[in-house]
Amino acid sequence: MKAAFRQLSALARLSLLELWRRHEVFAFLLLALALVVPLALARPFGASGASRYLDEVALLLVWVFSLSISLGAGSRLFPPEFESRTALPLFSRPLPRGRILLGKYLGGVLASWSALLFFYALFAASVALRGGAAMTAAMLQAVFLHLLFAAVAVALALLMSLVLSRGAALAFSGTLLAGMFFFGRDLPWYTEGAAAPVGWILRVIYAVAPHAEFFDMRQRLVHGWGAVDAAVVAVVAGYALVYAAVLLLLAKWVLERRRV
Repeated sequence: MKAAFRQLSALARLSLLELWRRHEVFAFLLLALALVVPLALARPFGASGASRYLDEVALLLVWVFSLSISLGAGSRLFPPEFESRTALPLFSRPLPRGRILLGKYLGGVLASWSALLFFYALFAASVALRGGAAMTAAMLQAVFLHLLFAAVAVALALLMSLVLSRGAALAFSGTLLAGMFFFGRDLPWYTEGAAAPVGWILRVIYAVAPHAEFFDMRQRLVHGWGAVDAAVVAVVAGYALVYAAVLLLLAKWVLERRRV
C-alpha cells in the first residue's frame, strides 16, 4: 500500500512539474491577470451596481481559461510519451498501467486546480478591493464545484487523447463541454420540438454527455443569490466523481490494450 502511494505521488509530481514547465500555462495566467482584474474592478458609468455584469464577464473568462488549461493538461499526459517513445521504458517497469494512468491523471488535475485557484484568487481580490464580501458560502461552493468540473474535464481529455489525435481530442472535448455548458439546460426543451432522428440524438447526448452546467454558479455569485443547499452540492459532487471514475476506467481499458 505504501509503495503504491509513493508511486502514485511520484507520477503525479512528475506530471505536475512537466505541465507547469510549458509556457502556455503562464501565458493563460498573465492573460487572466490582464483581463479579469480590470474587468472586475471597473465601474461602468460610475454605477457600482452595473459592475456585476462585468463580474459575469470576468467569471466567464475564468471558465474559458480554466477549461483550456484542463483540456490541455489532460490531452498532454500520454501523447508526448508515445511520440517521443518514452512510454516504452515507462510501461516496461513493474507498474500496472492503471496505476500509471491514475498517477499522471492526478498530476494533470493538480496542475489545472492550481491555475483555477489562481484565477479565483484574482477575482476574489478584486471583489474585496471594491469593498465586497469575497469569501462567502456561495463563492466557496462555486470554487468547489469548479474544481470538480476541472477534474472531469481532465479525465475526458485524457480518454479522448488515447483514442484520437491530440488536436481532435481537444476539439471534441472542448466542443462537447462548451456545448453542454451553454445549452445543456435547454436540451430537454429542444428535444420536444425536434424530429425523430434529431430528437433521439439529443436525448442520447443529454443522457451521456458531461453536464457542465451543473457546476456553474456564476449567476449566484454575480447577482448575490446566495449559496445552494448542501444536499445539491453533494449530489453534483457525487455525479462528478462517478463520471470521472467511468472516464478513467474507459481510459484504463484503452491503455491496457494499446501497443507501445
